Amino acid sequence: MNVETIWTFLSTQGVDFGLKVLGAIAAWIIGRWLIGLVLNAVGAAMQRGGKIDPTLANYLKSIIGVLLNLVLILAILDIFGVRTTSFVALLAGAGLAIGTAWGGLLAHFAAGFFMQVLRPYKVGDFVQAGGVTGTVKELGLFGTTIVTPDNVTTIVGNNKVFSDNIQNFSTLPVRRVDCTAKVANSVDVMDAMAKLRVAIAAIPNVATSPAPEIDILQFTPEGPLMSVRSYCHTDHYWQVYFDTHKAVVTTFGAAGYPVPETPVAHRTV
Repeated sequence: MNVETIWTFLSTQGVDFGLKVLGAIAAWIIGRWLIGLVLNAVGAAMQRGGKIDPTLANYLKSIIGVLLNLVLILAILDIFGVRTTSFVALLAGAGLAIGTAWGGLLAHFAAGFFMQVLRPYKVGDFVQAGGVTGTVKELGLFGTTIVTPDNVTTIVGNNKVFSDNIQNFSTLPVRRVDCTAKVANSVDVMDAMAKLRVAIAAIPNVATSPAPEIDILQFTPEGPLMSVRSYCHTDHYWQVYFDTHKAVVTTFGAAGYPVPETPVAHRTV
């Protein structure tokens, strides 16, 4: 394109094109602002009713947001003279790559819809889904947002979640906390178990039903290895886990139990 052609375009259509660009920018800013108002109003209405689950409410807001943004994009294209039929024809002729990408998105969308119906988890549940463990923040149109225990936001595709195993640690009222404790061979293991059972039951947030379980797991050269199992709500899991280890140290220390030591092998000369 030479300078004369550029000058001809600017002199004949430059003003009109510039006005269209300004109009498109204004439409985008105003449209996004209006979409934000609509989504906030819809969210407030759903919360005010109190009858719609937060998981479903976020899902519906995502659908409305996508539809409104699509309408806005089509309206902006219309400013430049690109009609809806032409836009659809352009997408249809883009080739196999776009079709494959849309196929993947539709698979995630369909999986999200089925998860809304089957409800394997909801917002606030602690789950392991799609290979990620954490608290569900949002079940969106195409992916599930999970906040991991180390405070990292992770988005997992709904189809990956739906086609894999899902563990929901929040469904049942309590979950088991597994720990171990070892005593020396010289210690009365039954006495140690009795003392430890009392100490574990006194830990805050440990459930009384099922009651804590203290049993001999196996015998080792250093001494008996005990299985220490208690139950608590998933929100208190790590607190109970760490307090259990503290209780073992405190209880055995107060009882004066010796530290288990590996027996020294004697060589025969």
